[in-house]
Order: sequence, then structure tokens, then C-alpha cells
Amino acid sequence: MDHDRDTLIAAARAASARAYAPYSAFHVGAALGFADGSVVTGANVENASYGLALCAETVAVSRAMADGVRGGLVAVAVIGGSPGEDGVAQPGPGPVTPCGRCRQVLNELAQLGGTDPVVWSASADGVAEMKLSELLPLAFGPANLL
Repeated sequence: MDHDRDTLIAAARAASARAYAPYSAFHVGAALGFADGSVVTGANVENASYGLALCAETVAVSRAMADGVRGGLVAVAVIGGSPGEDGVAQPGPGPVTPCGRCRQVLNELAQLGGTDPVVWSASADGVAEMKLSELLPLAFGPANLL
């Protein structure tokens, strides 16, 4: 199933309102679209011990895995920025792309289903679109352990 870009970005934007970001005040939401039409969202979760923070994409992948989803990832939407009065991220001029750790976590889920999902990163100026393999070339994954 093809996911509508704007719908998946809207799901990521809604997820950003649930971010727990008392230290950075930078809310990030992510939405994962699967081949069966399902969407799983996540928001960033900060921690007073900064290194223990979780990115929105990692939270979404963890939720998907906890629900038994082990493949079929076809699209990812990410949005981030300072929260507005409603808590929803108000993106700046440049896109927020998944960090290196999140690229690896997304790659693991994608490789389980043999997919190369499109990644949409929303900003105030528009939406950047790329494949996960462009963000993480020569990725290490499950196939490398065989």
C-alpha cells in the first residue's frame, strides 16, 4: 500500500504533541507506514541523564516491534521543532532527518521485510524526500550476521 505523504506527516506532527522534552524544548514526532496500511507513531522522550533520551523514530520502531510488526516498512515521516501552544512541533526552515542511531534502527526494521522505505522530513519550507538507503548507505543489518 502506498501511504499518502501528507497524511503520514500529519500523523508525525500529531505525535510530536506527546513528546517529553523538558530539557531541549524540541519536540519530534515520527510516523511509520507499513505495507498493510497500518501507521505506528512515536515522540521523543528526554531523560535527565541526557544519554538515555529516546528519539521519536526509535520509540515508533519499539512500538511496532512490541506489537509484533517485523517487516513491511514502506514510509517514514519525521517532523521536529519548538512546540507551539498546543505542544505540536513548529518546524524551522530546514528538515529534521533521522539521526545516525535512528537510521540504523529504521534500517533493522526495513531489512526484516526487505524494504527500502521513503523518508519524508518536513520543515517550514517543504518536505525533503529520500530513501533510507540514501540516508544510510552501505548499512549494517541482519544479513551481515549470517
